[in-house]
Amino acid sequence: MPFDLSEDQLLKAEDELGSQLPHDYREAMKLANGGEATTEEDDWEFYPIKDTSDRKRLSRSCNHIINETESCKEFGNFPEGAIAIAGNGLGDQTVFIKELGQFQTAVFLWLHETGELKELAASCKEIAKL
Repeated sequence: MPFDLSEDQLLKAEDELGSQLPHDYREAMKLANGGEATTEEDDWEFYPIKDTSDRKRLSRSCNHIINETESCKEFGNFPEGAIAIAGNGLGDQTVFIKELGQFQTAVFLWLHETGELKELAASCKEIAKL
């Protein structure tokens, strides 16, 4: 069950990432840090943003976007500068791509077997969380 996320915790994650996350994504995660969504391509589970505000929230956010991104890099074809924001449970991910030091608003589908990237939505707002 998703829970809210404070601006302070969001800023800590962005500091670790070295860039601000897209506005629509930030706002959605502040309301529900995690959650599920369905697109034409698949069903997705959004990874939470790490929340260290208390032990329960830390435990509930252990599969946060930075940890999941590090796991994806083990495939060897994960895009440089990308951050994994949701997975389908089979290895494919939805990602944001960092260009010129800034995460772009478009959400991409990354296919873990081939490394292929294709645009899934122009912004996170177009992917309705359940």
